[in-house]
Amino acid sequence: MAIHGEPLTAGSAPAEADVLCVFVHGRTQSPEDMMEQVVGRLSVKGVSFCLPRATGNSWYAARATDALTDVTRNELRVSLNYINGLVGALRQAGGAAKPLLIGGFSQGACLSLEYAMAFGPWNGAMVNLTGCRVGQPADQRPARDLDGLPVYLTGSDQDPWIPVSAFAEASEALGRARARLRCELFPGRTHQASEMEVAALDAMLGDLVEGSRPFRRVAA
Repeated sequence: MAIHGEPLTAGSAPAEADVLCVFVHGRTQSPEDMMEQVVGRLSVKGVSFCLPRATGNSWYAARATDALTDVTRNELRVSLNYINGLVGALRQAGGAAKPLLIGGFSQGACLSLEYAMAFGPWNGAMVNLTGCRVGQPADQRPARDLDGLPVYLTGSDQDPWIPVSAFAEASEALGRARARLRCELFPGRTHQASEMEVAALDAMLGDLVEGSRPFRRVAA
């Protein structure tokens, strides 16, 4: 697989931002699609966004729910190392102490989840809009202790790419990893980032900008 492309940046400059965010696009998509569908719909200020760009608009060729092969493992390794390099560069430019939110949509959500299991936890949060683990439960996959990392995971019973069974398996895996987990399944929702999901991401970024931990407040 070729080395991935130059990311798109948006929002505040890293050195001036309160929060850093890496948000990963899905299969057949681009950073520009994520600007239109997710980032451009946010109201929060003080965030520096880095939107990675996959060569050929795909992070790996297989479906997320296929059993892992040597080819897929290598594609994941290349893509995860690329994301990790962007995270390092963003932190170097913005300051390693700043909160970091890593997330994505669809294949980007799956890649973000695998990133957490390989490199997590970190100071901040994770958002997986329509995501699951890559591979099958029987596959050997990394599983880090996420130590209370706030994680928002979503899915739909009508999604053609991420079935409910994969959403449930991801929820269980994140629970075992000790994530501070919020899961939402949207009945009838098509393969998209809904208004409620974008609003949840907006609120999590807002909490981090204010110096609060997402999901800290519990309703009475």
